[in-house]
Amino acid sequence: MEETKVASTSVITPEFRVSYPNVLKARKNDLNGKEEYSVMAIFSKSADLSALKAAAVAAMEKKFGKDKKAWPKQYRTPFRDQADRGKEDDNGNLVLPDGFEAGAIYLNLKSKDKPAVMDQRVKPITEEKDFYAGCFAKARINASAYDQAGNKGVSFYLSHIQKTKEGAPLGNRTRPEDDFKPIEGFEAGGPESDPNDLLGSL
Repeated sequence: MEETKVASTSVITPEFRVSYPNVLKARKNDLNGKEEYSVMAIFSKSADLSALKAAAVAAMEKKFGKDKKAWPKQYRTPFRDQADRGKEDDNGNLVLPDGFEAGAIYLNLKSKDKPAVMDQRVKPITEEKDFYAGCFAKARINASAYDQAGNKGVSFYLSHIQKTKEGAPLGNRTRPEDDFKPIEGFEAGGPESDPNDLLGSL
């Protein structure tokens, strides 16, 4: 009898747009009061999420068994419609945040441990300005099912993340190096003000 191959709960995501990155510094989760690293992964409609969905199913089977009839009747899925992030304007039209599109999926990825954050050359990224909302990335994530305080479902946890390419910053926020040029006389290595001149003018 041929053994059925079980899907892995650990997968690498397709490329996604980065939003709300907190991967270099932990941030307090207001819901549980714990310090966490996190990122929101915004996928395009054309992204192939089949491996991620298989990982979620494998996590549910590991927790609740292979018989889906025995699974909780209602459980929380990690796959969220980007339209859920929208708000209606005064005319009743749905307005989505910058970079989101209705019908596409996003995931909230988190970790209590600091993930490795790498650039395109697999070198560590240490500056927040180099990994920002709007750039693109891939991540190694792990699916895990839970049954806590009456809440049941699947979450994806972040292991490592790699920036794949630059992108327009989200939230109408630009990068300072794109907005400004060095002012003449103040380039790197240029003349500095004499503190005695400043003090003498007081």
